[in-house]
Amino acid sequence: MTATIDNPILNSPFEQPDRHYKVGPQGPTGEVLLGRRPSESFIPIAATSKGKRAKDGFVQEGFDFDLTHERRRKNNLINDIRRDVEKWRQDGQYAGVTPISRKLLQHWADSNRENRVIFAQREAAETAIFLTEVAGRSHGFADWRRRLEPENEAHNNGLPRAALKMATGSGKTVVMAMLIAWQTLNKQYAPRDSRFTNRFLIVAPGVTIRDRLRVLLPEDSENYYDLRDLLPADLKGGLDSARIVITNYHSFLLKDAKEIKGVHKNTRLLLRGGSKEDPFKESQQAMVSRVLKNLGADKQQIMVFNDEAHHCYQARPIQTGEKRDKEQNEENEQAGVWFSGLQAIARHAGIKQIWDLSATPFYLSGSGYNEGYIFPWTVSDFSLMDAIEAGIVKVPRTPVDDDAEDDLVTYLRLWDHVGKDLPKRAARDTVTDWLPPKELEGALRSLYRSYEKAYLHWETNLRPCGETPPVFIVVCPNTVVSKLVYNWIAGDAIVDDDKVIAHKAGNLPLFSNVIEGQPVARPFSILIDSAQLESGEALKDDFKKAADLEITKFKAEYRQRNPGADVSKLNDEDLLREVMNTVGKKGKLGADVRCVVSVSMLTEGWDANTVTHILGVRAFGSQLLCEQVVGRGLRRRNYAINDEGYFEPEYANVYGIPFQFISSDKPVVDPAPPKPSIEVQALEGRQHLGITFPKLDGYRVELPDEDIWLDLASAPVFEIGPNTVPTWVEMGGVVGKSELEEGDPTQYRPQQVAFALAKRILEEQFNTAGDKRPWLFPKLVRICQDWIQHRVIIKGGYSLGYLMTITEARVLAAEQVWNAITKHVGSRRERLRPMINRFDPEGSTGEVAFVTRKRAIATEKSEVSHVTLDGKDGNTWEQMLANELELNKNVHAYVKNDHLGFSIPYVHKGRSHSYLPDFLVRLVKHEASDIERTLIIEVSGSRKSPGPTRQKATTARDSWCTAVNNHGGFGRWGYIEMTDPNTFKIRIAEAIQDLYGDAPIIGDPGLLDFIDTGSDRSARGA
Repeated sequence: MTATIDNPILNSPFEQPDRHYKVGPQGPTGEVLLGRRPSESFIPIAATSKGKRAKDGFVQEGFDFDLTHERRRKNNLINDIRRDVEKWRQDGQYAGVTPISRKLLQHWADSNRENRVIFAQREAAETAIFLTEVAGRSHGFADWRRRLEPENEAHNNGLPRAALKMATGSGKTVVMAMLIAWQTLNKQYAPRDSRFTNRFLIVAPGVTIRDRLRVLLPEDSENYYDLRDLLPADLKGGLDSARIVITNYHSFLLKDAKEIKGVHKNTRLLLRGGSKEDPFKESQQAMVSRVLKNLGADKQQIMVFNDEAHHCYQARPIQTGEKRDKEQNEENEQAGVWFSGLQAIARHAGIKQIWDLSATPFYLSGSGYNEGYIFPWTVSDFSLMDAIEAGIVKVPRTPVDDDAEDDLVTYLRLWDHVGKDLPKRAARDTVTDWLPPKELEGALRSLYRSYEKAYLHWETNLRPCGETPPVFIVVCPNTVVSKLVYNWIAGDAIVDDDKVIAHKAGNLPLFSNVIEGQPVARPFSILIDSAQLESGEALKDDFKKAADLEITKFKAEYRQRNPGADVSKLNDEDLLREVMNTVGKKGKLGADVRCVVSVSMLTEGWDANTVTHILGVRAFGSQLLCEQVVGRGLRRRNYAINDEGYFEPEYANVYGIPFQFISSDKPVVDPAPPKPSIEVQALEGRQHLGITFPKLDGYRVELPDEDIWLDLASAPVFEIGPNTVPTWVEMGGVVGKSELEEGDPTQYRPQQVAFALAKRILEEQFNTAGDKRPWLFPKLVRICQDWIQHRVIIKGGYSLGYLMTITEARVLAAEQVWNAITKHVGSRRERLRPMINRFDPEGSTGEVAFVTRKRAIATEKSEVSHVTLDGKDGNTWEQMLANELELNKNVHAYVKNDHLGFSIPYVHKGRSHSYLPDFLVRLVKHEASDIERTLIIEVSGSRKSPGPTRQKATTARDSWCTAVNNHGGFGRWGYIEMTDPNTFKIRIAEAIQDLYGDAPIIGDPGLLDFIDTGSDRSARGA
C-alpha cells in the first residue's frame, strides 16, 4: 500500500519541476526527493519472476512495478537533451537563436503574463527550437540530431521524425501552435533561411481530433495564437502567411477513380488482369496533390505534426513463432496507412521535419516491438507523474484496501474478478434480464455513491456559476458489454412484438434516462461506440426538439468550419458525435451529460474536463494502457492558482484500472467554485470612444538633407528645334522611289521626361556608395517639371521626345537642371523616426476581446467594457485613476492597456524589451480642426515591481513620443507617470494642459520636427 499523501502537488505548473515522489515497487511512496524526476519507461517483465529469488540469491528491489509486472528503465537520450536545454535556458537569453525566436521564447517565459504558458508546453517548444537552431551549431552543445538519424533510418526509413512526449491534458495543441508561430514568423523575416517554412500539414487519428485542431488556423475565431496570447503584439500580423492543412490519416488512402465507381468487384478484378497494382486507384502522387492542394504550388518543404503519433509506426514483419490477433493486425494496418502516406509526401513534396506529439509515444502490442518500448526518436518528456506533481491534471485516486477476503483489492483489479463472466459476443435472443457480476455491480454502486457527493457539491456551489455537472465514465471491452452496462445504468425500452410498450428506469438514478416511466428529452447518459455512432440510436425526436438551440448553433459552427457545406445533410451520427465531443462544455449539445459508457473513447479523442469518476471494465496489462484510459479523464476543470502560485489539487476516482498513485482513503476537500470570469470586450455603440495607436518595432535617427529648390532666375533657356538634330530624314537613290524616315512617333508626356531627368540627377549626384538618398526622387521630379515648364522652348515641330531619344541631350538637360538647383545649408539636427511594424502597423481598442478572472470595473468613457486591475486583489491606484479619468471633462476616452497590443520597445542593459504602460487617454478636441491628442499614463508604485523604470519612462517620452509625433500620421502623443495617488487629480489636469500646449511631455524638443529653433529658414521638416 502506498503512503497517504495530503497534497500531491509539489511543483509550480509554470516552472521546471524541482521535487518529485520516490516511486517504489507499489507506486509512489510519499517520500519527496529533490530535483527533477528522470525520464523513464515501463518495460513488461514476466509476472512469475516477480519477487522470486535468483539462483545466486539476489533479490531485485525498487525497479519492478508490481501492479502490471513491468520494469522501469531510464530514457538516456531524453535526459541528456533535457540537461542541455536547461543549461541553454538558464540565463533567459536563449543564445544562438534568431531574434524572432528569442522574442517568442522570452514572451512564453514571461512570468508577468496573466495567461502564462505552463512549463510542459514551454519545454516541448524549447526543445524543438534548441534542436533546430542551437544543437551542434553554437556554444559547445552536442548535435543531438546525429543521434536521431540512425534511429530514423532503422525505424522510419529515414523520415525525419522527433517525438515530444506530453501527458494528456498538458497542452499538446498549444505546443503545435507555438511551433507553427516560430516557423512562420522566422520564414517571414528571413525567407531564405532553409531551417524554416510556412507550410504545415497536421495529421490526426480521426475526424474528432481533426475538427478540434481548427484552433491552429490563425483565421479561426477561437485560434490559440490569440486565445493563449502566444505572440508578442508586434509579431501578430506575421502569421498571415502560414499555410496549414489539417487532415486525418484516412485521407492517405488511395481513392478510386471516378470511372470505376459502381463497377462490380468481379468485373473490376477481371479488368485488372492479374496486375498487382490497381489501375483504377489514384497514384500516390495524385493522393499527395489532393491532400496538400491548399498549401499551394510552393516548392519549399513541409513541416508535419502528428497528433496522437503512437498510431503512426512501421510494424516489424512477423517473426517465427509470433502470433498477432485480429485487433493487432488492424492496428498495424492503420499505422501503416499513416506511415506510408508520410513517405509518399516526403517523396513527392518534401518534408523538412516531422514532430510527433503524444502522451504515450510507445510501440503497441503486436507491432513487432515490446509493448511500451518508447519511440527511440523521442526527445522530450513531461510524463503523467510530472503533470500530477505539478497539478496540471487531476490526481487519479484508486482503491488501495477493502474488507473483502480476497488477497487482491477487488475494485482495483476488477477485470480479474469479472472478465470470465462477461459476454464476448452478442446473444442470439434479446437480453432483458441481464444482471452484472456481483463485483461489477458493487463497483458501479460504490463509485456512484462517491459521484453523488460530487454531484451534490456541483449542484450547491458550481451550478450557480454556470458550470456543467461532473461526469462518470465507464470503459468496456466490447460493444456487447457496453450495451448491457449502459442499459443497466440508464434504463431501457421494454419491447413486445417489435413495439415499445414501456420504459424501465436505470439502476443509478442520476444517470437514468427514464424518469417516472417516461424517457427524458435530453439524456443524462450516452452510449458511445462505433455501432451507436453509425445508427444514431440515442437521438430521439424529443432530444432534437429539446436541444434545438444547441443543434442550430452546432450547424452554424459546422457551416463556418466547412464553407459551402450543406448542413441539411448532417445526420444523427454527426449530431451524436457532436454530443460526445461537447460533454462538459457550456451551451453545447453535450453540456447536460453525466455518464458516458464507451468502448471507443481512446480513438475518438475525447477531452472533457469535468470527469470525476472512471470505471474500467476491461483488461489492463500495461502502464501504457492504464495511462491512455485514465488520461482521458484527467483534464482539470479549474486553472486558478492559489496564493503560493500552485494549482489546488483536483481528483478523479478510478476503479478497475491498476494505475497506482494516491491512496483513496483520505477525505477529499471539495473544489472551490471558480472565480467568476469577466468578458472584457469592445462594446457595440461605443465606436466613437475608440483609440487607435501605432505599433513600433523600434526607432531610427535621420540626419535631414539640406533643403533644395530650383532657382529659375539663374537657369538658362533650353531650346529644342532645328538647331539640334533632324526629326525626319528622306532617303533617295539616283532612280526609283525615295524613303521617308519620319523619326520616333512616340509622344512623350512632360511627366515622363521629368522622371527621366530626375533619375539621371539622382544617379549622378545622390547615389554614390556612401551617400544614397532615394527619398529625394519625388522632389527632384517636381523640380524637373518646373524646369520643363518654365525653361524649355520647343520650335519648328520638334517635341520633348528629343530629350528621351538623344542621350547627349538628356545629359545636357540634367546638367542644366542641377546647375540651377540651390541648396540651403542650415542647422541640420538629427530627426527621430518610428520603425512601424510592417505586418501589423496599427492597433485599436475595437479589437479587444478576452476573458479574465482579475478584478475589473465597468467603464463609461471607454470603447472597452472594463478596466482590469492588476495584482492579487486588484490595484487600488489603477481604480482611483480610472475614476478620475471618468470624471475629467477634458478626457474624451481612455482604455486600460490589457490585451490591447500597445507596447513601447526599449533597451535595458544591452537587451531589447517591451514596456506596457497602464493607460491610454484620448483628449477632447476643443476645435474641429485640432489634431488628436493622446496621453500615455503609467501608474508607478503600489504593488508593481520597480524594474528599469527610469529607462522605460525616458524611452516612452523622448523616443516613442518623439518618433510618433515626428511621423505626423497619429496625432500628438505625450507621456506622464503617476507616483502618488493623492495627487492624481492635479497631475492629470497638468498633464492634459501640457499636452494641449505641446510641452516637453511630448518628447525631446531637440529631436522634434515641428519645434522652430530659429536656425532654419522654415519650419522643421520642410
